[in-house]
Amino acid sequence: MKNSKIREIALIGIMGGLGALLMLVFHMPLPLMPPFMDFDLSAIPELIGGFALGPVAAVLIILVKIAVKFMLMGTSSMFTGEIQNFLLSIAYVLPAVWIYQRNKTKKNAFIGMCVGTVVCALTAVLTNLYIIIPFYANLANYSVEQIIASCQAVNPMMKDTLTLAIFGIIPFNLIKGFASSLVTYVLYKRISQPMKHFVGK
Repeated sequence: MKNSKIREIALIGIMGGLGALLMLVFHMPLPLMPPFMDFDLSAIPELIGGFALGPVAAVLIILVKIAVKFMLMGTSSMFTGEIQNFLLSIAYVLPAVWIYQRNKTKKNAFIGMCVGTVVCALTAVLTNLYIIIPFYANLANYSVEQIIASCQAVNPMMKDTLTLAIFGIIPFNLIKGFASSLVTYVLYKRISQPMKHFVGK
């Protein structure tokens, strides 16, 4: 195996570990948002790694992040949170990376992250309402109505699945995506050159 490939694998591990650290240390609920959703900036290393190293590296960084978090903290959601984290990270990061890889400009990076944010928010609606929430409710012996009631307790406008999507899932993921995109946009050029130099690109 070439030295540059070994360094790339090491960098993927570092970025994945950094993502796990951001997810574990810097996380918090957002006001009026569903209580089972935590805001964090763990997507930043995934985006930066994907922009610098490509979409395969981005997926591997996501997997490392989730694996490290699981090894350190286990699961509190019977793996539904980890599955959702993987699906939404893919939905957010890959469109951004693919668009940026076509023409590596700041404009394309910005467009890619905007597209990724919207795709992630729409994916979150579909996966939460039709896969994750029903699956978790079944495993935990809850009803979907009980979960919606817990959301309504923090935001009275979330009364059913439709209003949960409109007033909870979509705005939460848009806020999280645009915040991660903004930080990535500011940091990427400063970090990408040392990363590429490290792996010999």
